[in-house]
Amino acid sequence: MNCSSLLKNRSDNIPLAVGVIVVTVFALSLGDALIKLTSNQFVIWQIFVIRSAIAIPCLLLYMVLASRASLQRPGAIGWIIIRSLLLVTMWVSYYIALPHLALSVAAAVYYTLPIFITLFSAVIVGDRISRLGWVAVVLGFGGVCLILKPQTDDFNWYALLPLLSAILYALAMILTRSKCRIEHPLMLSLALNICFVCTGVLATAVIVTIPDESRQGFLLASWAELGFMQWLSMGLLAIVILVGSIGAAIAYQNGPSSVIGTFDFAYVGFAVLWGLILFDEIPDTLSVLGMALIVCAGVLSLRQ
Repeated sequence: MNCSSLLKNRSDNIPLAVGVIVVTVFALSLGDALIKLTSNQFVIWQIFVIRSAIAIPCLLLYMVLASRASLQRPGAIGWIIIRSLLLVTMWVSYYIALPHLALSVAAAVYYTLPIFITLFSAVIVGDRISRLGWVAVVLGFGGVCLILKPQTDDFNWYALLPLLSAILYALAMILTRSKCRIEHPLMLSLALNICFVCTGVLATAVIVTIPDESRQGFLLASWAELGFMQWLSMGLLAIVILVGSIGAAIAYQNGPSSVIGTFDFAYVGFAVLWGLILFDEIPDTLSVLGMALIVCAGVLSLRQ
């Protein structure tokens, strides 16, 4: 049976997909809060390499001992690589923004992604955007404007990076369902973590060639020495990326984007919670209104 036949015959498991996506966004939101909390201790590329270097052996061991089927050669290697590159670039953009934004603001801007899923589905897949879909686009744009406050002195250019992340994630999830649906989630996770390591090593090699006085900040600093607490943080981040990468693949393979994307919004609530607990962040009134508009827009765009 060819891949297209398998894709056609595979049925959805919506309860599984919904449960997995909620657990996934809980883990990812906690991991992103941890990234923000430790951004002054590490460089982003060090996180990529060490986190995935811990995750990959664990993943391979599980694949060998408990899931031999996941070791089969994937049929869509090219699409898997493209998907992994999109997700790595997405995380780079989002992580760079985190030290400069409230976690809840970054999360809300990032969760314009259902709007981009709607637009890309129309452009790439050929889906028609209904009136409800266009209402969602307008509401989402209004919500982003309320959060970013582009006409005020406190406009933060870093807030544009979660928008870029949303675009990249939307493209990656469309690929997950349309081109990688029959690929094993563990193989997709393995490919993503390998891509993290390769990207981190390449970026580190480039940074070494930069003059010492320019090597600073979350993007360009040299690798930090790791003590017990730093290794503990890396271990937690490795668990988070395993849960996140496997969970997202399972959820979007087993349920329609219109359903899973709605529950994906739980990330915004978790981000507000972590922001309050860990950073004493309380969004202002306009930001809360903007978040509400974006969530409403996302639900409408997924329900059109």
